[in-house]
Amino acid sequence: VSTMKAENSSRGEAEASGMRTEALGESGCLGEAKRRQVIRVAYVIAALDLTFLFMQMGVMPYMAKSLGLDSVGFGYLQTTFGVLQLVGGYIFGRFADQFGARAALILSCVSGSIFFLLMSLSTSIPILFLSRLPGVFMHGIPGAQKVITDMTSPSQRAGALGKLGFCFGVGIITGSALGGVLSTKFGIYVPTYVGLVGSFINTLIAIICIPSQTKPESDHPVTEHSTSQSGSLFSIREILRLMKFPGVMEVFIVKVFAGLPIGLFMIMFSIISMDFFGLEAVESGYLMSYFGFLQMVVQGLVVGKLSSHCTEMTLLRLSVFVFAGVGLGMALMRTVWHFCLIAVPLVFAFSMLGTITDSILTKAVPSSDTGAMLGICASVQPLTRTVGPTIGGVLYKQFGVSSFGYLQLMVNLGLFVYLLKNKIPLGETK
Repeated sequence: VSTMKAENSSRGEAEASGMRTEALGESGCLGEAKRRQVIRVAYVIAALDLTFLFMQMGVMPYMAKSLGLDSVGFGYLQTTFGVLQLVGGYIFGRFADQFGARAALILSCVSGSIFFLLMSLSTSIPILFLSRLPGVFMHGIPGAQKVITDMTSPSQRAGALGKLGFCFGVGIITGSALGGVLSTKFGIYVPTYVGLVGSFINTLIAIICIPSQTKPESDHPVTEHSTSQSGSLFSIREILRLMKFPGVMEVFIVKVFAGLPIGLFMIMFSIISMDFFGLEAVESGYLMSYFGFLQMVVQGLVVGKLSSHCTEMTLLRLSVFVFAGVGLGMALMRTVWHFCLIAVPLVFAFSMLGTITDSILTKAVPSSDTGAMLGICASVQPLTRTVGPTIGGVLYKQFGVSSFGYLQLMVNLGLFVYLLKNKIPLGETK
């Protein structure tokens, strides 16, 4: 009798388990459809955010000039924005970890609305500088990255993050074109009005379409060193804790230094395009649109395909090696047509490096810290914009354009040897 009861009990448990598995399978399919929808919404918000940002970047020099701000003062204005973005990147990431990706995206969109509102009211230089303050929380791309990171599995993450580059290309081309047309036909303040309305619409989209909870359960074992020891939004101890995870410090060093020389070059590009290439403003705009198109193609089509066939460490080594070749080409280039040819491997290496390092670093930390890690990654470019004008100016004045290429070549050759010789302790996934 006891044996029959045990058999009936085990049979009943098996049937109940099968029913639970079937129900979970059905909810999993619905969950997958929902995740894809949320990821598409994140792409839309990122593309709109970048479009409005590039609109104001196009009119900012003319607005500053109309208010009587000289080139030195404009440099201070740009440096102020870079410092605010640098400080705010990590704080924004910690905010996303503690309050969720939707709350972080809403914070970014609301900050953008305040940013454009103050710009539209900028009738004096102090108000123009004041309009930079909301930039501390304007991080649309890290916010979208946080949503995508929470919504994708580790094997899908690199391809999904790579498609954000398509949004970046759309933002460059559409924003630059719209900013120029609107400011020419209707005045330099009109793009700021459009940005104000657009940021408000972005806020509504984030509230309606992004779920309040996107973060999965952490797949890292919880230990004393893997859990957050501080509830504050900014903590040096927390940054050091994240850097202690296996492989994080090594990959982050590669991320910072591999793109630093080309970052210095791009900061000085407006001057180089005038003095070295002899381009007019319209021709420089065409060149930036060309960059945007390349970025759309590379990150929208190439990065995802390669990430599904090669390990991430292989792609990281490839991007650093291509960067070294780009440096040699930059050292030898003499005309703008040379630069147009170099731009193809340049955009490939730049896009691949950013996408793969972001993917590796978010996988290397617990899911409860992906926002903070993305915030640290987002601080790399503001750091370059902060120190870049001084270093880039000295390089260009003392050694010419070729110095950027030689620096790029030497730094990335050293990093390539470093990646070959050192076994970075990360999981190899395709």
